[in-house]
Amino acid sequence: MEHPLDRPVWNALTGRQAAFAEKAGDILRFGAAFGPFAATVDGTAESLSHLADLVPAGGQIILQQAETIPPPPGLMLRRTALTVQMVADRFAGEPAGFDYDVLTPADAAEMLDLARLTKPGPFAQRTRELGRFLGVRRDGRLVAMAGERMKPGSFTEISGVCTHPDHRGQGYAAGLMRDVALAIVARGETPFLHAFADNLGAIALYEKLGFVTRWRPTLTVFERPAG
Repeated sequence: MEHPLDRPVWNALTGRQAAFAEKAGDILRFGAAFGPFAATVDGTAESLSHLADLVPAGGQIILQQAETIPPPPGLMLRRTALTVQMVADRFAGEPAGFDYDVLTPADAAEMLDLARLTKPGPFAQRTRELGRFLGVRRDGRLVAMAGERMKPGSFTEISGVCTHPDHRGQGYAAGLMRDVALAIVARGETPFLHAFADNLGAIALYEKLGFVTRWRPTLTVFERPAG
């Protein structure tokens, strides 16, 4: 039987996060305001032939699966990259030794600004609505955050982990991630995450927190021309 994390996008959008899905044929994607991820049940080129129907002009769509495919009609290949998918059933490290807040809709603009500055991965206008986010403020300014994104089966993805360049080295990322993960576990779920395979510093941090690599999917970014 297929594991829920073999196709996390598909399993999230056919399960707990079905309300966030847009559909074209047999393809599902997170609504563009929530993120660029799409999937089909099998990930084949044939099943993705109408993928462009779900991509606005000038927009991008992301697949994360074992196999790469040629660009579906109407789309062009923008990027491919090897990633790691990591899962944790135990945690190490100290609890967050700093104050943080549970972020709310009032923080939406600052969250988006921080994500655009630090580029932790795809973070759209309404990504924050996919789960609970924690944030650190200094002098009234949001300088670090971490939260939840995809929720396939009984798993919840930690995502949006980022720290303003002026405030790195304070342990914010590790502390926030640990507390996000503990809240996930308290709900009876298992945390997981994705990282680029060449981001060795981040992977080392995740391993210290108790995450282990499960498999190495390929991230593929397609773009629909603007004109």
